[in-house]
Amino acid sequence: MTTLVVIAKECLPGKVKTRLHPPLSLEQAAEVAAASLGDTLLATDSLPASRRILLFDGNRPPVGSEQFDVIPQTTGPLDERIAALFDQVTGPTVLIGMDTPQLVRDDLAPAFDGEWPSDVDAWYGASTDGGFWALGLRDPDGSLVRGVPMSRDDTGAHQLARLAAAGLRVSRLRTLTDVDHIDDAIAAAAAAPGGRFAAVLNDALGSTE
Repeated sequence: MTTLVVIAKECLPGKVKTRLHPPLSLEQAAEVAAASLGDTLLATDSLPASRRILLFDGNRPPVGSEQFDVIPQTTGPLDERIAALFDQVTGPTVLIGMDTPQLVRDDLAPAFDGEWPSDVDAWYGASTDGGFWALGLRDPDGSLVRGVPMSRDDTGAHQLARLAAAGLRVSRLRTLTDVDHIDDAIAAAAAAPGGRFAAVLNDALGSTE
């Protein structure tokens, strides 16, 4: 069985999705971020995970995370925070972010439905901005992430090179849009028009016209 980890932060105005401001207000950007996280949790709800972890930066976990073990993020840059988690857990583990609200259950099904494939050491889900939205490791090891430059358009290339250097066999998941800028948000909403994220974003954009 596989552990699911969602890395997230509390959706407070001025703390999340600040690059959506403008055209959104900081309050609207926080509401959009909360909707993205909510849709992410909902999409993973039926996965047969052996354990669910919310790797959380904040004080009040979101609605929908009641079945998750909440683990505070460590301090430091993102690579260190992810690495600390992978050093802490045991057994097959898949970590995903909160910024791809077009995620559906089937995107993660290969890593959760049935036994972890014998010919896969790592699962990798690329995002359109050059980073990644999912990273799964059969044998979690923080050294596979620690030192990888994050939040850059070559983050994914560095991460894949790290996995390859370790001799890991990598299987790809679907590429998704990571929401950083307003154009990303619009694209993600268009890909999942029935989600809460799309509804909240469209309401916010409508109010700015």
